[in-house]
Amino acid sequence: MVDNSSRMSYRAGEAKGQTQEKVSNMIDKASDAAQTAKESVQETGQQMKAKAQGTADAIKDAVNK
Repeated sequence: MVDNSSRMSYRAGEAKGQTQEKVSNMIDKASDAAQTAKESVQETGQQMKAKAQGTADAIKDAVNK
């Protein structure tokens, strides 16, 4: 026969395991979101750099004519 203390201990262990799994999933989602944001910022930076270079080239062409 399983006593009440053992059942409570088992349930506490189950709850702890479920909580750890939920926290792990939340951390994974946050990490994925951070990676996506980083990639987005890098892409935006590259686009801005390309536009700035295009503007600089256009100015050089206009000045050299």
